Amino acid sequence: MDPAIFKAYDIRGLYPDQLDEDAAWKIGNASAQFLRSLLRGYERGQANAQCVCVGRDMRTHSRSLTHALIEGMNATGANVIDLGLIDTPQMYFAINHLGTCGGVQVTASHNPAQYNGFKISGLQAKPVGADTGLKDIKHIATAFRHTKGPAGGSVESVDLSDEYRKHVLKFLNPKVKGLKIVVDASNGMAGKMVPIIFGAVPVEIIPLNFSHDGTFKHDPNPLVESNLAELKQAIISEKAHAGFCFDGDADRLMMVDETGTNVPADIMVAMMVPYFLKKEPPATTVIYDLRSSWVVKEEIQKYGGTPRRDRVGHAFMKKTLRDTHGVFGGELSGHFYYRDNFYADSGMVTLSHMLNIIYEDGRPASEIVKPLRRYAASGEINFKVDKKEEMMKEMAKKYKEGQADDLDGITIQFKDWWFNCRPSNTEPLLRLNVEARTKDLLDTKLAELKSMLGQPVAH
Repeated sequence: MDPAIFKAYDIRGLYPDQLDEDAAWKIGNASAQFLRSLLRGYERGQANAQCVCVGRDMRTHSRSLTHALIEGMNATGANVIDLGLIDTPQMYFAINHLGTCGGVQVTASHNPAQYNGFKISGLQAKPVGADTGLKDIKHIATAFRHTKGPAGGSVESVDLSDEYRKHVLKFLNPKVKGLKIVVDASNGMAGKMVPIIFGAVPVEIIPLNFSHDGTFKHDPNPLVESNLAELKQAIISEKAHAGFCFDGDADRLMMVDETGTNVPADIMVAMMVPYFLKKEPPATTVIYDLRSSWVVKEEIQKYGGTPRRDRVGHAFMKKTLRDTHGVFGGELSGHFYYRDNFYADSGMVTLSHMLNIIYEDGRPASEIVKPLRRYAASGEINFKVDKKEEMMKEMAKKYKEGQADDLDGITIQFKDWWFNCRPSNTEPLLRLNVEARTKDLLDTKLAELKSMLGQPVAH
């Protein structure tokens, strides 16, 4: 087993070179041991609390990896509830709905077809990352040899499609009708779940790439501009109200307006602010990642909410949302988190909310977002930098007149512009985001920063 498959938030690698059935057995064994070790007295007495949920995505090797994962879990004496072919947010629903000690989703999310992996969640679907147990699972999984003994646990197959559909549709305004949208499922799990959940809703859905046999027309990553080309073309030709693109395991969602223009995820957060805060008491917290536009904080304050800026990454966002009892949160990657969805992210719940907003507002999507596009932003740009810490210190020195913080990498803010530069966890890369009050100022500052960082690299 290649130890490099253990990342900050999940387990991911090339199949079968880095991650195969033997590794899956060991990870299943280790994750079942870890998840059950977290149970306390009362929980130990609950039948389902001793169970672990398992689900998988549509990749060609997900079924065999799931089989090995479950065998490893059973070898510890753990009982497994096999949810079958599901999107990752259904795993978060299932853990809470069934009251299990946690679950493992077999998926490589937005990665290309040759990848696979595991997303592990604990009690109440709290994420298990490097700082919350993944290092322990890695230690257990890499420490023993694979010895197949008699399986001590049971396996029960459960289909929660109907319960999950009802859960997601709780968030959709029952009056929504008459909209036409294009949905690109990226040949991922949204291809199965969108018809199940939204099939009876009076909204016309133009489906793109709904087949889910493990082959991809384009990589299932909606953050890559080229992956949105087909969606944009369909929006224009179909005269749709908007378009949406899911990633492979359908926990992320990106939006394109009726003109074929991207609506960045931070602008989507800003769109949702009045929609949520008008229903909430004034002090309600909204979480956003520190790469987000100034417009997000301004909109939260405008509608009486409490803005809470946070580190990039779902583990941090979910914990902060839970700790503050915030109503929702979002980050630039297209993950949106909701208090009433177990503090977890969901592409399907986000689609429900965006349909509500477009329907209830009545204006074209481009008109809704127009007043929110008041700053010029670079988007995230990657630079290959071997000495990442030294470079960030240099940047702090050069821009010492600004207001600086090190919540995640380095952020420096001035009156008319700001930037964040943060290191990749796994690669010799620095990731830069810049925003300014005007396009000219953005171009000037971006040129300054590039003179320090070098030429951007594709990522």
